[in-house]
Amino acid sequence: MTSKWQWWLNQIVRRIWFRATLFSVGGVVTALLAVAFSSYIPAELPAKIGADAVDKILGIIASSMLTVTTFSLSTMVAAYSAATNNVTPRATKLVMEDSTTQNVLATFVGSFLFSLVGIIALATGAYGDQGRVILFVVTIGVIILIIVTLLRWIDHLSRLGRVTETTERVEKATIEALRSWIESPCLGGKELKDNDPRLSAPNTPVHQPKVGYVQHVDGGALGQISEELDVEIAVVAIAGKLVAPNIPLAWIIGDVDEEGQKRIASAFTIGDVRSFDQDPRFGAAVLAEIASRSLSQAINDSGTAIDLISRYMRVLTVWDEHADEIDVQYPRLHVAPIRLEDVFDDLFIPLARDGAAILEVGIRLQKAFITLSGFRHPEFKRIAVQHSRSAIKRAEATSMIEEDLDKLRRIASLLGSA
Repeated sequence: MTSKWQWWLNQIVRRIWFRATLFSVGGVVTALLAVAFSSYIPAELPAKIGADAVDKILGIIASSMLTVTTFSLSTMVAAYSAATNNVTPRATKLVMEDSTTQNVLATFVGSFLFSLVGIIALATGAYGDQGRVILFVVTIGVIILIIVTLLRWIDHLSRLGRVTETTERVEKATIEALRSWIESPCLGGKELKDNDPRLSAPNTPVHQPKVGYVQHVDGGALGQISEELDVEIAVVAIAGKLVAPNIPLAWIIGDVDEEGQKRIASAFTIGDVRSFDQDPRFGAAVLAEIASRSLSQAINDSGTAIDLISRYMRVLTVWDEHADEIDVQYPRLHVAPIRLEDVFDDLFIPLARDGAAILEVGIRLQKAFITLSGFRHPEFKRIAVQHSRSAIKRAEATSMIEEDLDKLRRIASLLGSA
Protein backbone atom coordinates (compact mmCIF):
# COMPACT_ATOMS: atom_id res chain seq x y z
CA MET A 1 0.00 0.00 0.00
CA THR A 2 1.53 3.26 -1.14
CA SER A 3 1.02 6.73 0.25
CA LYS A 4 -0.30 9.57 -1.88
CA TRP A 5 3.15 11.10 -2.32
CA GLN A 6 4.72 7.77 -3.25
CA TRP A 7 1.96 7.30 -5.80
CA TRP A 8 2.55 10.76 -7.28
CA LEU A 9 6.29 10.08 -7.43
CA ASN A 10 5.65 6.81 -9.27
CA GLN A 11 3.50 8.67 -11.80
CA ILE A 12 6.26 11.21 -12.43
CA VAL A 13 8.98 8.58 -12.78
CA ARG A 14 6.92 6.78 -15.44
CA ARG A 15 6.62 9.87 -17.62
CA ILE A 16 8.73 9.81 -20.74
CA TRP A 17 10.19 13.25 -20.08
CA PHE A 18 11.56 12.24 -16.67
CA ARG A 19 14.22 9.81 -17.87
CA ALA A 20 15.02 11.94 -20.90
CA THR A 21 15.62 14.92 -18.61
CA LEU A 22 17.67 12.82 -16.19
CA PHE A 23 19.91 11.42 -18.93
CA SER A 24 20.22 14.85 -20.55
CA VAL A 25 21.41 16.44 -17.33
CA GLY A 26 23.77 13.51 -16.84
CA GLY A 27 25.17 13.97 -20.33
CA VAL A 28 25.80 17.68 -19.82
CA VAL A 29 27.39 17.16 -16.39
CA THR A 30 29.58 14.33 -17.69
CA ALA A 31 30.88 16.48 -20.53
CA LEU A 32 31.74 19.31 -18.13
CA LEU A 33 33.44 17.07 -15.55
CA ALA A 34 36.39 16.65 -17.90
CA VAL A 35 37.21 20.30 -17.32
CA ALA A 36 37.25 19.88 -13.54
CA PHE A 37 39.43 16.74 -13.55
CA SER A 38 41.84 17.72 -16.31
CA SER A 39 44.56 18.70 -13.81
CA TYR A 40 44.87 15.07 -12.63
CA ILE A 41 45.99 13.81 -16.05
CA PRO A 42 49.76 13.60 -16.86
CA ALA A 43 50.83 16.10 -19.54
CA GLU A 44 52.41 13.43 -21.79
CA LEU A 45 49.34 11.13 -21.87
CA PRO A 46 47.29 12.92 -24.57
CA ALA A 47 49.90 12.30 -27.26
CA LYS A 48 50.02 8.55 -26.41
CA ILE A 49 46.31 7.78 -26.74
CA GLY A 50 45.37 10.07 -29.65
CA ALA A 51 42.93 12.27 -27.79
CA ASP A 52 42.99 14.81 -30.64
CA ALA A 53 40.43 12.68 -32.50
CA VAL A 54 37.75 13.26 -29.89
CA ASP A 55 36.26 16.30 -31.64
CA LYS A 56 35.59 14.30 -34.82
CA ILE A 57 34.03 11.46 -32.81
CA LEU A 58 31.78 13.89 -30.96
CA GLY A 59 30.68 15.39 -34.27
CA ILE A 60 29.67 11.97 -35.56
CA ILE A 61 27.74 11.20 -32.36
CA ALA A 62 25.93 14.54 -32.43
CA SER A 63 24.72 14.18 -36.02
CA SER A 64 23.79 10.50 -35.76
CA MET A 65 22.01 10.78 -32.41
CA LEU A 66 19.81 13.59 -33.68
CA THR A 67 18.73 11.38 -36.59
CA VAL A 68 18.23 8.29 -34.44
CA THR A 69 16.24 10.24 -31.85
CA THR A 70 13.88 11.56 -34.54
CA PHE A 71 13.43 8.03 -35.91
CA SER A 72 12.79 6.65 -32.41
CA LEU A 73 10.13 9.27 -31.72
CA SER A 74 8.31 8.44 -34.95
CA THR A 75 8.51 4.74 -34.11
CA MET A 76 7.05 5.37 -30.66
CA VAL A 77 4.17 7.37 -32.11
CA ALA A 78 3.47 4.52 -34.55
CA ALA A 79 3.50 2.02 -31.68
CA TYR A 80 1.06 4.13 -29.67
CA SER A 81 -1.21 4.35 -32.69
CA ALA A 82 -1.02 0.58 -33.22
CA ALA A 83 -1.91 -0.07 -29.59
CA THR A 84 -4.86 2.31 -29.86
CA ASN A 85 -6.21 0.82 -33.10
CA ASN A 86 -5.42 -2.87 -32.62
CA VAL A 87 -5.81 -3.33 -28.86
CA THR A 88 -7.60 -0.53 -27.00
CA PRO A 89 -6.94 3.16 -26.27
CA ARG A 90 -7.00 2.33 -22.53
CA ALA A 91 -3.82 0.27 -22.95
CA THR A 92 -1.85 3.08 -24.62
CA LYS A 93 -0.85 4.50 -21.25
CA LEU A 94 1.00 1.28 -20.39
CA VAL A 95 2.80 1.32 -23.75
CA MET A 96 3.88 4.91 -23.10
CA GLU A 97 5.29 3.84 -19.72
CA ASP A 98 7.50 1.15 -21.28
CA SER A 99 10.84 1.43 -19.50
CA THR A 100 12.94 0.09 -22.39
CA THR A 101 11.56 2.65 -24.82
CA GLN A 102 12.07 5.46 -22.32
CA ASN A 103 15.65 4.36 -21.60
CA VAL A 104 16.44 4.21 -25.32
CA LEU A 105 15.09 7.68 -26.01
CA ALA A 106 16.78 9.08 -22.90
CA THR A 107 20.11 7.53 -23.91
CA PHE A 108 19.95 9.01 -27.40
CA VAL A 109 18.98 12.49 -26.18
CA GLY A 110 21.58 12.39 -23.40
CA SER A 111 24.29 11.28 -25.84
CA PHE A 112 23.37 14.06 -28.23
CA LEU A 113 23.62 16.72 -25.51
CA PHE A 114 26.86 15.19 -24.19
CA SER A 115 28.47 15.45 -27.62
CA LEU A 116 27.05 18.92 -28.24
CA VAL A 117 28.37 20.30 -24.95
CA GLY A 118 31.68 18.56 -25.59
CA ILE A 119 32.03 20.16 -29.04
CA ILE A 120 31.23 23.62 -27.65
CA ALA A 121 33.71 23.23 -24.79
CA LEU A 122 36.41 22.02 -27.18
CA ALA A 123 35.83 25.01 -29.43
CA THR A 124 36.32 27.38 -26.49
CA GLY A 125 39.51 25.60 -25.37
CA ALA A 126 38.06 24.84 -21.94
CA TYR A 127 39.44 21.30 -21.79
CA GLY A 128 43.09 21.68 -22.66
CA ASP A 129 45.18 18.66 -23.65
CA GLN A 130 44.61 16.82 -20.33
CA GLY A 131 40.87 17.44 -20.41
CA ARG A 132 40.72 15.91 -23.89
CA VAL A 133 41.96 12.61 -22.43
CA ILE A 134 39.08 12.43 -19.95
CA LEU A 135 36.62 13.44 -22.67
CA PHE A 136 38.05 10.80 -25.00
CA VAL A 137 37.67 8.02 -22.40
CA VAL A 138 34.14 9.09 -21.52
CA THR A 139 33.24 9.31 -25.21
CA ILE A 140 34.35 5.69 -25.71
CA GLY A 141 32.07 4.73 -22.81
CA VAL A 142 29.18 6.64 -24.39
CA ILE A 143 29.75 4.86 -27.70
CA ILE A 144 29.58 1.47 -25.95
CA LEU A 145 26.37 2.55 -24.21
CA ILE A 146 24.88 3.64 -27.55
CA ILE A 147 25.76 0.31 -29.20
CA VAL A 148 24.19 -1.72 -26.39
CA THR A 149 21.10 0.49 -26.43
CA LEU A 150 20.74 0.17 -30.21
CA LEU A 151 20.92 -3.62 -30.01
CA ARG A 152 18.25 -3.68 -27.30
CA TRP A 153 16.14 -1.22 -29.29
CA ILE A 154 16.28 -3.37 -32.44
CA ASP A 155 15.07 -6.39 -30.47
CA HIS A 156 12.40 -4.38 -28.69
CA LEU A 157 11.02 -2.85 -31.90
CA SER A 158 9.80 -6.26 -33.07
CA ARG A 159 7.34 -6.38 -30.15
CA LEU A 160 6.52 -2.74 -29.41
CA GLY A 161 2.82 -1.99 -29.91
CA ARG A 162 1.93 -5.56 -30.92
CA VAL A 163 -1.31 -7.08 -29.60
CA THR A 164 0.37 -9.84 -27.57
CA GLU A 165 2.96 -7.50 -26.05
CA THR A 166 0.39 -4.86 -25.11
CA THR A 167 -2.02 -7.45 -23.72
CA GLU A 168 0.77 -8.87 -21.57
CA ARG A 169 1.40 -5.41 -20.13
CA VAL A 170 -2.27 -5.04 -19.21
CA GLU A 171 -2.23 -8.49 -17.61
CA LYS A 172 0.82 -7.66 -15.50
CA ALA A 173 -0.63 -4.32 -14.41
CA THR A 174 -3.88 -6.04 -13.40
CA ILE A 175 -2.07 -8.75 -11.46
CA GLU A 176 0.10 -6.20 -9.64
CA ALA A 177 -2.94 -4.13 -8.65
CA LEU A 178 -4.91 -7.20 -7.54
CA ARG A 179 -1.99 -8.62 -5.58
CA SER A 180 -1.52 -5.26 -3.84
CA TRP A 181 -5.17 -5.32 -2.83
CA ILE A 182 -5.00 -8.96 -1.68
CA GLU A 183 -1.92 -8.29 0.44
CA SER A 184 -3.62 -5.32 2.10
CA PRO A 185 -7.37 -5.78 1.58
CA CYS A 186 -9.58 -2.78 2.22
CA LEU A 187 -6.44 -0.59 2.42
CA GLY A 188 -5.56 -2.05 5.82
CA GLY A 189 -8.97 -1.33 7.32
CA LYS A 190 -12.09 -3.39 7.95
CA GLU A 191 -14.50 -4.45 5.24
CA LEU A 192 -17.48 -2.16 4.83
CA LYS A 193 -20.68 -4.16 4.50
CA ASP A 194 -23.58 -3.31 2.20
CA ASN A 195 -26.24 -1.09 3.76
CA ASP A 196 -23.95 -0.37 6.69
CA PRO A 197 -25.62 2.08 9.11
CA ARG A 198 -22.48 4.21 9.01
CA LEU A 199 -23.44 5.32 5.48
CA SER A 200 -26.25 7.64 6.45
CA ALA A 201 -27.19 10.54 8.73
CA PRO A 202 -26.42 11.63 11.37
CA ASN A 203 -22.92 10.71 10.20
CA THR A 204 -21.05 13.29 8.12
CA PRO A 205 -20.39 12.75 4.38
CA VAL A 206 -17.10 13.93 2.85
CA HIS A 207 -17.37 15.56 -0.59
CA GLN A 208 -15.00 17.12 -3.12
CA PRO A 209 -15.66 19.60 -5.96
CA LYS A 210 -14.55 17.57 -9.01
CA VAL A 211 -16.21 15.15 -11.42
CA GLY A 212 -13.84 12.30 -12.17
CA TYR A 213 -12.54 8.90 -11.20
CA VAL A 214 -10.84 8.03 -7.93
CA GLN A 215 -7.30 7.09 -8.94
CA HIS A 216 -5.74 6.53 -5.53
CA VAL A 217 -6.80 6.37 -1.89
CA ASP A 218 -4.17 6.84 0.82
CA GLY A 219 -5.35 4.28 3.37
CA GLY A 220 -2.41 4.96 5.67
CA ALA A 221 -3.24 8.66 5.86
CA LEU A 222 -6.92 7.93 6.53
CA GLY A 223 -6.01 5.48 9.26
CA GLN A 224 -3.74 8.03 10.91
CA ILE A 225 -6.38 10.78 10.66
CA SER A 226 -9.02 8.53 12.21
CA GLU A 227 -6.75 7.94 15.21
CA GLU A 228 -5.80 11.61 15.58
CA LEU A 229 -9.39 12.86 15.38
CA ASP A 230 -10.83 9.93 17.36
CA VAL A 231 -13.40 9.13 14.66
CA GLU A 232 -14.30 6.25 12.35
CA ILE A 233 -14.05 6.69 8.59
CA ALA A 234 -16.13 4.66 6.14
CA VAL A 235 -14.65 4.85 2.62
CA VAL A 236 -17.22 4.26 -0.12
CA ALA A 237 -15.22 5.65 -3.09
CA ILE A 238 -12.35 3.27 -3.73
CA ALA A 239 -10.10 3.52 -6.79
CA GLY A 240 -12.11 3.30 -10.01
CA LYS A 241 -15.32 4.87 -8.71
CA LEU A 242 -16.79 7.81 -10.60
CA VAL A 243 -17.45 10.66 -8.17
CA ALA A 244 -19.03 14.10 -8.35
CA PRO A 245 -19.61 16.96 -5.90
CA ASN A 246 -22.85 15.35 -4.70
CA ILE A 247 -21.36 11.86 -4.29
CA PRO A 248 -19.60 11.25 -0.94
CA LEU A 249 -16.07 9.91 -0.86
CA ALA A 250 -16.47 8.70 2.71
CA TRP A 251 -18.57 9.05 5.84
CA ILE A 252 -17.26 10.25 9.19
CA ILE A 253 -18.63 8.64 12.33
CA GLY A 254 -17.93 11.18 15.07
CA ASP A 255 -17.46 14.90 15.51
CA VAL A 256 -15.02 16.56 13.10
CA ASP A 257 -14.59 20.16 11.96
CA GLU A 258 -14.29 21.45 8.40
CA GLU A 259 -10.50 21.28 8.47
CA GLY A 260 -10.69 17.59 9.39
CA GLN A 261 -13.05 16.95 6.49
CA LYS A 262 -10.59 18.63 4.11
CA ARG A 263 -7.77 16.43 5.42
CA ILE A 264 -9.84 13.33 4.76
CA ALA A 265 -10.81 14.52 1.26
CA SER A 266 -7.14 15.23 0.45
CA ALA A 267 -6.36 11.52 0.88
CA PHE A 268 -8.32 10.86 -2.32
CA THR A 269 -6.74 11.56 -5.73
CA ILE A 270 -9.29 12.35 -8.43
CA GLY A 271 -8.46 12.29 -12.15
CA ASP A 272 -10.15 12.39 -15.53
CA VAL A 273 -9.46 8.72 -16.30
CA ARG A 274 -9.05 5.52 -14.32
CA SER A 275 -5.62 4.29 -13.28
CA PHE A 276 -4.26 0.75 -13.21
CA ASP A 277 -2.27 1.09 -9.98
CA GLN A 278 -4.92 0.65 -7.28
CA ASP A 279 -7.82 -0.41 -9.50
CA PRO A 280 -7.63 -4.10 -10.54
CA ARG A 281 -11.17 -3.95 -11.91
CA PHE A 282 -9.99 -1.38 -14.47
CA GLY A 283 -7.31 -3.79 -15.64
CA ALA A 284 -9.94 -6.55 -15.84
CA ALA A 285 -12.24 -4.29 -17.87
CA VAL A 286 -9.40 -3.42 -20.28
CA LEU A 287 -8.59 -7.11 -20.78
CA ALA A 288 -12.25 -7.76 -21.52
CA GLU A 289 -12.30 -4.83 -23.95
CA ILE A 290 -9.34 -6.33 -25.83
CA ALA A 291 -11.18 -9.66 -26.06
CA SER A 292 -14.37 -7.99 -27.31
CA ARG A 293 -12.49 -6.02 -29.95
CA SER A 294 -10.76 -9.18 -31.19
CA LEU A 295 -14.19 -10.77 -31.73
CA SER A 296 -15.61 -7.82 -33.67
CA GLN A 297 -16.49 -8.35 -37.33
CA ALA A 298 -13.74 -5.96 -38.39
CA ILE A 299 -10.99 -8.01 -36.71
CA ASN A 300 -12.52 -11.51 -36.24
CA ASP A 301 -9.56 -12.88 -34.26
CA SER A 302 -10.84 -15.67 -32.03
CA GLY A 303 -7.27 -16.74 -31.25
CA THR A 304 -6.66 -13.54 -29.30
CA ALA A 305 -9.92 -14.08 -27.39
CA ILE A 306 -8.82 -17.61 -26.46
CA ASP A 307 -5.45 -16.23 -25.35
CA LEU A 308 -7.27 -13.68 -23.18
CA ILE A 309 -9.15 -16.48 -21.38
CA SER A 310 -5.80 -17.91 -20.25
CA ARG A 311 -4.79 -14.47 -19.02
CA TYR A 312 -8.08 -14.19 -17.13
CA MET A 313 -7.23 -17.38 -15.29
CA ARG A 314 -3.77 -16.12 -14.35
CA VAL A 315 -5.32 -12.93 -12.99
CA LEU A 316 -7.88 -14.85 -10.92
CA THR A 317 -5.18 -17.17 -9.59
CA VAL A 318 -3.92 -14.17 -7.59
CA TRP A 319 -7.29 -13.98 -5.82
CA ASP A 320 -6.89 -17.59 -4.77
CA GLU A 321 -3.80 -16.48 -2.81
CA HIS A 322 -6.12 -14.55 -0.45
CA ALA A 323 -5.00 -15.02 3.15
CA ASP A 324 -7.39 -16.82 5.49
CA GLU A 325 -6.67 -14.31 8.25
CA ILE A 326 -6.64 -10.60 7.48
CA ASP A 327 -4.42 -8.29 9.51
CA VAL A 328 -6.38 -5.09 10.20
CA GLN A 329 -3.91 -2.23 10.54
CA TYR A 330 -6.45 0.55 11.01
CA PRO A 331 -9.42 -0.61 13.13
CA ARG A 332 -11.19 2.77 12.79
CA LEU A 333 -11.10 2.61 8.98
CA HIS A 334 -13.87 0.83 7.05
CA VAL A 335 -13.46 0.41 3.28
CA ALA A 336 -15.77 -0.85 0.55
CA PRO A 337 -14.37 -4.15 -0.75
CA ILE A 338 -13.57 -5.43 -4.21
CA ARG A 339 -15.70 -8.53 -4.72
CA LEU A 340 -14.63 -11.63 -6.62
CA GLU A 341 -18.03 -11.75 -8.31
CA ASP A 342 -17.52 -8.26 -9.73
CA VAL A 343 -14.09 -9.18 -11.12
CA PHE A 344 -15.62 -12.26 -12.76
CA ASP A 345 -18.31 -10.06 -14.32
CA ASP A 346 -15.75 -7.56 -15.59
CA LEU A 347 -13.72 -10.31 -17.23
CA PHE A 348 -16.19 -12.86 -18.57
CA ILE A 349 -19.49 -11.16 -19.40
CA PRO A 350 -18.23 -9.16 -22.43
CA LEU A 351 -16.33 -12.16 -23.81
CA ALA A 352 -19.22 -14.58 -23.27
CA ARG A 353 -21.60 -12.13 -24.94
CA ASP A 354 -19.47 -11.32 -27.99
CA GLY A 355 -18.18 -14.87 -28.45
CA ALA A 356 -21.48 -16.64 -27.81
CA ALA A 357 -21.80 -17.82 -31.43
CA ILE A 358 -18.18 -19.05 -31.75
CA LEU A 359 -17.77 -22.70 -30.77
CA GLU A 360 -14.02 -22.66 -30.05
CA VAL A 361 -14.40 -19.66 -27.77
CA GLY A 362 -17.32 -21.29 -25.96
CA ILE A 363 -15.39 -24.51 -25.42
CA ARG A 364 -12.39 -22.64 -24.01
CA LEU A 365 -14.69 -20.65 -21.73
CA GLN A 366 -16.35 -23.75 -20.30
CA LYS A 367 -12.98 -25.43 -19.69
CA ALA A 368 -11.79 -22.29 -17.93
CA PHE A 369 -14.86 -22.35 -15.66
CA ILE A 370 -14.15 -26.00 -14.80
CA THR A 371 -10.58 -25.12 -13.81
CA LEU A 372 -11.61 -22.06 -11.83
CA SER A 373 -14.28 -24.01 -9.95
CA GLY A 374 -11.53 -26.14 -8.43
CA PHE A 375 -9.68 -23.19 -6.87
CA ARG A 376 -9.28 -23.11 -3.11
CA HIS A 377 -11.37 -19.98 -2.48
CA PRO A 378 -14.93 -21.10 -1.66
CA GLU A 379 -16.60 -18.50 -3.90
CA PHE A 380 -14.97 -19.75 -7.11
CA LYS A 381 -17.20 -22.81 -7.56
CA ARG A 382 -20.49 -20.92 -7.18
CA ILE A 383 -19.46 -18.02 -9.45
CA ALA A 384 -17.94 -20.30 -12.11
CA VAL A 385 -21.14 -22.39 -12.29
CA GLN A 386 -23.22 -19.22 -12.60
CA HIS A 387 -21.13 -17.88 -15.48
CA SER A 388 -21.04 -21.27 -17.18
CA ARG A 389 -24.82 -21.43 -17.25
CA SER A 390 -25.05 -17.86 -18.53
CA ALA A 391 -22.60 -18.63 -21.33
CA ILE A 392 -24.67 -21.65 -22.39
CA LYS A 393 -27.84 -19.53 -22.47
CA ARG A 394 -26.11 -16.95 -24.64
CA ALA A 395 -24.93 -19.66 -27.03
CA GLU A 396 -28.44 -21.10 -27.22
CA ALA A 397 -29.77 -17.68 -28.21
CA THR A 398 -27.48 -17.57 -31.29
CA SER A 399 -27.65 -19.43 -34.60
CA MET A 400 -25.23 -22.10 -33.38
CA ILE A 401 -26.28 -25.55 -34.63
CA GLU A 402 -27.59 -28.13 -32.16
CA GLU A 403 -24.58 -30.39 -32.55
CA ASP A 404 -22.22 -27.64 -31.40
CA LEU A 405 -24.55 -26.74 -28.55
CA ASP A 406 -24.48 -30.35 -27.38
CA LYS A 407 -20.67 -30.17 -27.22
CA LEU A 408 -20.85 -27.10 -25.02
CA ARG A 409 -23.49 -28.66 -22.77
CA ARG A 410 -21.42 -31.84 -22.32
CA ILE A 411 -18.37 -29.83 -21.26
CA ALA A 412 -20.44 -27.62 -18.98
CA SER A 413 -21.96 -30.68 -17.31
CA LEU A 414 -18.49 -31.56 -15.99
CA LEU A 415 -18.75 -28.60 -13.63
CA GLY A 416 -21.07 -30.66 -11.46
CA SER A 417 -18.30 -33.17 -10.79
CA ALA A 418 -15.44 -30.67 -10.59
